[in-house]
Amino acid sequence: MTAASPSTALAATLARRGVHYGWVVAAVTFLTMLVTAGAVGAPGVLILPLQREFGWDTATISAALAIRLVLFGLMGPFAAVLMNRYGPRRIVLCALLLIAGGMLLSLGMSQVWQLVLLWGVAVGVGTGLTALVLGATVATRWFTARRGLVVGLLTASSATGQLVVLPVLAALTEHWGWRAALLLVCSLLVLTGLAVLLLMRDRPEDLGLAPYGEAAAAGAALAPVDAGGAIAALREAARTRVFWVLFATFFICGASTNGLIQTHFIPLCADYGISPIQGAGVLAAMGAFDFIGTVASGWLSDRYDNRWLLFWYYGLRGIALMCLPFSDFTLIGLSLFAVLYGLDWIATVPPTVRLTAARFGREKANLVFGWIFCGHQLGAAGAAYGAGLSRDVLASYLPAFFTAGALCLFAAAAIMTLDRARPASAR
Repeated sequence: MTAASPSTALAATLARRGVHYGWVVAAVTFLTMLVTAGAVGAPGVLILPLQREFGWDTATISAALAIRLVLFGLMGPFAAVLMNRYGPRRIVLCALLLIAGGMLLSLGMSQVWQLVLLWGVAVGVGTGLTALVLGATVATRWFTARRGLVVGLLTASSATGQLVVLPVLAALTEHWGWRAALLLVCSLLVLTGLAVLLLMRDRPEDLGLAPYGEAAAAGAALAPVDAGGAIAALREAARTRVFWVLFATFFICGASTNGLIQTHFIPLCADYGISPIQGAGVLAAMGAFDFIGTVASGWLSDRYDNRWLLFWYYGLRGIALMCLPFSDFTLIGLSLFAVLYGLDWIATVPPTVRLTAARFGREKANLVFGWIFCGHQLGAAGAAYGAGLSRDVLASYLPAFFTAGALCLFAAAAIMTLDRARPASAR
């Protein structure tokens, strides 16, 4: 029996029941992005245990995590190239193997350079291969109808990963140590790899199907593109003002989400006497509200001016971050923060993608968005390191939170400088 046989048999069974196999591929992709999101967020739970065991300061650990976030973003444009050339299935399997290998080897680490190599480089590259570009590729190849819904659901999977994985990791770390938490992540990565191996296919044509919503089988949805094409897309987009506004605002988006909250929220809570398990619970609540907010954002972005949506998302996020220090970290204060901040954690993605497609066209949208996503992760890396440095030098995370809040307000204003009707060549 070949590895493709289970998917072929399942596709035939589902077809008899009127269910398109694209939903199976979307479900496996959702699982992949969910588990790798848990791997990306796991170090936020493990900062304090690493400090206690090895004596590393916050800035040192944050530097390794910043490298992870930079590589996570830089892989975006080239992940599309690799998927077009070798197929999503092979690339996802390689990525899961790389992430799991890096985490398994880190069980025996004792030096900072090992942390940088394993959690910074290996996990950064691996998770970068399974980021938003994977969801966009699957949605584009397998769906014509319901494509927007699929993109929204796959984007929201990172919030679900946080919701499901981080509280469990925090509990394991609290009772059995950080190595037990990493073993759980590795186990989930292996199980996900088996699901990908057995059920994922690169294109509907591999099973003799048309994309969902089409009557007849079509050719590949994505035109082949090489690394030179990715660089050319950047060179062309960089000549426009639209690109730099979207790049800058998404830079701020990363600085105020992955780099700050996902990395440092649990250590911040510890400064106020809140246990890692309780802090992870607040993150889980944010993840739940973000799932709602991101799916709703996809629906809203089809119907309303995307600039105004981003104005409100960034503005409310900035207010939430600047008000957090005044919440006294009580149950009520943290709950309100979880709701207000959680609803737009990554709700910025659907309108940013739509603005990118509107300015640069469908053919180049995924490549240009890949570079904009690099901006997101550069901002995340800067905030991850900067917040850790603030904690070491100033004995407080709060300056980083005030700075991120102010940047969000700037992003809200900057996005409104885009003219809704102007073409991509506007400068």
